[in-house]
Amino acid sequence: MAKKKVTVSLEGAVMTDAGLTYKGVIMETIDEKCEGCERIVSFEDKKYCPTYAQPATKWSKGVCNFATHARADVDKAGKVKVNPLKASKRAARGR
Repeated sequence: MAKKKVTVSLEGAVMTDAGLTYKGVIMETIDEKCEGCERIVSFEDKKYCPTYAQPATKWSKGVCNFATHARADVDKAGKVKVNPLKASKRAARGR
């Protein structure tokens, strides 16, 4: 099944002194890591993410889960992170 390309616009957005206001939320401009994402929308020569109002905070703990151009990396050891409480319970059961 082919993916549909969805186009998003910021219709109804208003530029105020605080920034771009869209649906009652003040939008921040995109982070440099967002470049290349398909969700980016331009408004008055600036680029915004209509999916998340503060894109820099989505990138603060790794890869943004909304990014269409980047994927999360596996940690360097190639292991999956396991909850220590669950691991101790599994060990007690003999798994």
